[in-house]
Amino acid sequence: MKDYFGYKDKVCVVTGASSGMGEAVAKMLVDLGAKVYAIDMNECKVDWITEFIKCNLANKEEIDEAFKKIPEHIDAFFGVAGLSGAKTDYRTTFDCNYTANMYITLNYLNNRMSKGGAIVYCTSTAGLEWKKFKREQNKVVHSKTWEEVQNVTRKLASSAPATFAYMYSKRCLSQFACEQAVEFAKKGIRINNVLPGSTDTGMKQEFQDMVGSEEGLIAQAGLAGRLATSEEMAMPMVFLNSDMASFISGLDMVVDYTDTCLKELKLKKNLEAVPATNPIICALAKKMLNKSAKNALNSGNE
Repeated sequence: MKDYFGYKDKVCVVTGASSGMGEAVAKMLVDLGAKVYAIDMNECKVDWITEFIKCNLANKEEIDEAFKKIPEHIDAFFGVAGLSGAKTDYRTTFDCNYTANMYITLNYLNNRMSKGGAIVYCTSTAGLEWKKFKREQNKVVHSKTWEEVQNVTRKLASSAPATFAYMYSKRCLSQFACEQAVEFAKKGIRINNVLPGSTDTGMKQEFQDMVGSEEGLIAQAGLAGRLATSEEMAMPMVFLNSDMASFISGLDMVVDYTDTCLKELKLKKNLEAVPATNPIICALAKKMLNKSAKNALNSGNE
């Protein structure tokens, strides 16, 4: 049978490969004959990967050490790792979700990929409004070093709720992907985004707590009536970096079973169409989150 996907013996790097969507991506790539280098904080137990590399993606020095263990030539990169902000601070959340992908792309993929290479980032439907709020993101997206990004976001990291780092980082990553898709296309390298809707991963409870219930989370999965599986998000990522998508670059692939359509048609309210850096909105959100956490604590003590 013809190998339409073209992953046989290709060097593929997958971040967040130990659970959820990243693990599902790693499994599929192994099945397709790829050489998989799995990056995560926790051990990746997927059979037949080429190598597991432990790395905190919110730490630039650890990323540098990780890429010393990866071949000089990389065929495909899958930036899947992400944090919700529910259990981590603003800086850690933002750097894992955005800064790590920016740094890896500009400092490693830019030099280790050649014509035919492909990159896919797992952003989120939380990042869909990036076009509307480009003025908020420009300083971050146009920063070229890890240190510049940290300087630009320093004030936010000390004042905004960590969960807002999730939305802001995903918007920044979506814009970054669009701009870099143009630059990398000059070398024959493709860049795309997959924007997942509500998915049943290890972070399910974190997102569920943010919206208040499992029903609220399912309500953000369009008309599916259920959460997506990790595999249903991994498959589009594997497709976009394959030979089957050889003429697709610069795409925001929304995978949310019509949720975005419902918002575009004004059939449901778009709760994410708000600024991610506005001090007043951030302060109100922080106050509401603190109140919610306090109520949950009091309820647990009763």
